[in-house]
Amino acid sequence: MPVYQLPEEPVFPRPELAEPDGLLAVGGDLSPQRLLNAYASGIFPWYNEDSPILWWSPDPRLVLFPEEFKRHKNLRRLVQRGKFNVTINHDFQSVIKACSRVKRKNQTDTWITPEMQQAYIRLHELGFALSVECYLDEKLAGGLYGVVLGKVFFGESMFHTVTDASKVALWHLVDFLLKNHFKVIDVQQDTPHLRSLGARLIPRKEFLNLLKENIR
Repeated sequence: MPVYQLPEEPVFPRPELAEPDGLLAVGGDLSPQRLLNAYASGIFPWYNEDSPILWWSPDPRLVLFPEEFKRHKNLRRLVQRGKFNVTINHDFQSVIKACSRVKRKNQTDTWITPEMQQAYIRLHELGFALSVECYLDEKLAGGLYGVVLGKVFFGESMFHTVTDASKVALWHLVDFLLKNHFKVIDVQQDTPHLRSLGARLIPRKEFLNLLKENIR
């Protein structure tokens, strides 16, 4: 199947037309309207600084249903100890910048480019993005951020500079989402770490149906 060149209008081809690796389209911009249209359609941007904007819709899709989050004993003890001070939406900009700086296995550069940072900071200002911060001795030690639409949280990235800080951030995110009746966390990329915490693969068709049911 061809990879689609996006027009100036913030529209997308059907996710089912994506390549086997999930690549659907190229081009466009990171305006709030285009990003929100993308997430509502099960599509997200992921690209490097030296490439055009690439848009993806993998099949299958890794998701975490909040009620299936695995609260392992060691992590439960850590949370109960209160080692970290955890906040929500306290410092979105610092979280996304820290995520962009963290070196990841098999990656030589970051996909969270300055352009991406500004786009998601704008979404946060508009009320469509959320961050969780973990502090140790008043210093940011870990956190995560993502997009919020309806009752769906689209996880974008997490980081830690202190062991387990990102896991504690995820624990508190899940608590927040359960309290507010969210139905699913879109994890996007399949990793053993997230599977160990309860994430699982579902067909793209099932994921798109979840979006239709939970995004108004």
